[in-house]
Amino acid sequence: MFPEIEAEQIAHDRYAEIAALVKRSDVIIARGNGRCYGDSSLQTTIFSTLKLHKFLSFDAESGVIHCEAGVLLSDILEVIVPKGFFLPVTPGTKLITIGGAVASNIHGKNHHTEGAISKYVEAIVLLTENGEILKCTSSENNKLFSETNGGMGLTGIILSVTLRLKKIESAYIRQKTIKAKNIDELLAYFEKYKQYTYSVAWIDCMMKGNSAGRSILMLGEHALRSELNQKKAAEPYRIKKTNQLNIPFILPSFVLSRIAMKAFNFLFYNKQLKFEADNLIHYEPYFYPLDAIRNWNRIYGKNGIIQYQFVIPFEKGKEGLDSILSTIQKSGCASFLAVLKTFGPAEQNVSPLSFPAEGYTLAMDFKVSKRAFDLCEKLDEIVIACGGRVYLTKDARMKKDTFLKSYNTNPAPSAKFSSLQSQRLGITQPA
Repeated sequence: MFPEIEAEQIAHDRYAEIAALVKRSDVIIARGNGRCYGDSSLQTTIFSTLKLHKFLSFDAESGVIHCEAGVLLSDILEVIVPKGFFLPVTPGTKLITIGGAVASNIHGKNHHTEGAISKYVEAIVLLTENGEILKCTSSENNKLFSETNGGMGLTGIILSVTLRLKKIESAYIRQKTIKAKNIDELLAYFEKYKQYTYSVAWIDCMMKGNSAGRSILMLGEHALRSELNQKKAAEPYRIKKTNQLNIPFILPSFVLSRIAMKAFNFLFYNKQLKFEADNLIHYEPYFYPLDAIRNWNRIYGKNGIIQYQFVIPFEKGKEGLDSILSTIQKSGCASFLAVLKTFGPAEQNVSPLSFPAEGYTLAMDFKVSKRAFDLCEKLDEIVIACGGRVYLTKDARMKKDTFLKSYNTNPAPSAKFSSLQSQRLGITQPA
């Protein structure tokens, strides 16, 4: 795992005890299920929200749910899907807490059509540094409400969230997959099929020349009841119980060698023989393929993994992506999983630390090494030159200068709620 620190982690389920912990701590940060890739929820004193796991209310008529901050998205899905609802926005894992989702203003495969989760948050109950508990909405404590959406946990400890859900007719996704020969074709397909609610592309970052950026675009819509066969229609909201594969130990480095990854990419790209394919699949493999593999991070070896995700404006998209793919190909590093999506307009009334902005967003993972860190430094320069930014929730190594060039925010002179990341980037100073 990277990075690692020694820390005191404390969990309470009583708000009075949490308030007392905050008051006596010089500096503290909340942490959910620990699925972010960097140090945004690390500090010498950590409050774990995992004991805040109660559902407080669910109106199955209006589709509004109220739950404590430590409730996992996976638990929410088990409650809401049988009632004909789905999360309005979901990332690539359901094993995160709703509090962490709000703090990161998470995005999904539907940002270009439906935005980030902040659009669907109706209320946040927040514990402030003086132990006060405030209800924050668009009309009540509005400034704090906005600053907490995407605020990376730096405004206080989120105790509970009220969220507006999406109505669905089934637990299935009508998926269309399209093969693209290179990045030019892929960007053209994104534009051609932009009316689809969900879109995401897997990219082979190891190809060059006319095949640079060869991809598979995966489009999706929630399937209607009328589109299900008889067997699926009998249980249209079935929750799929999957038997997780497990990586039982840390694998040796050769498993993710460039040769091994080239072989994997070749097989993944060519497993679909046709240029275009349509099928009906459960939401689990469409949204959460990696959740089916326990301890999947162990395939990256003992040094761990860094994730690099950025967004650049559409007008710089072709130029920027060409430069980034070329830089990766020349670096000798390889990304096992590279995923491209599109963002619509940035949300209004959110924290200046919120990541989504209109354009292309590419997420990649690399084995931790000096070569990978050097590569990320070069990628930072390209992203900044294109007017883009790096995703804080996945960042573990960005420099303060890079942050200041890409995020429009003023650092706090001191802060009780402060992470190692916020200190590294100069967003906060310890109280």
